[in-house]
Amino acid sequence: MVKMAKIGAEIRARRVKERVSLEELAALTGIGINTLSRLERGVGNTQMKVLLKVLDAMGLEIEIKPKRILYR
Repeated sequence: MVKMAKIGAEIRARRVKERVSLEELAALTGIGINTLSRLERGVGNTQMKVLLKVLDAMGLEIEIKPKRILYR
């Protein structure tokens, strides 16, 4: 299972690499700085639409693939 902390760390790493401040990302996405900070720390229960908006703004995406066969 992917942890929110791992996703948040990837978002933060990309933001830092691209030299985008939290204030700039907030302006780009319309999402509050506190929410963005919590997302990057993997704290709380981020709504999927918020996560997708941030990923899009940072040029990131989520890939969904099966981990294992559930039924035969």
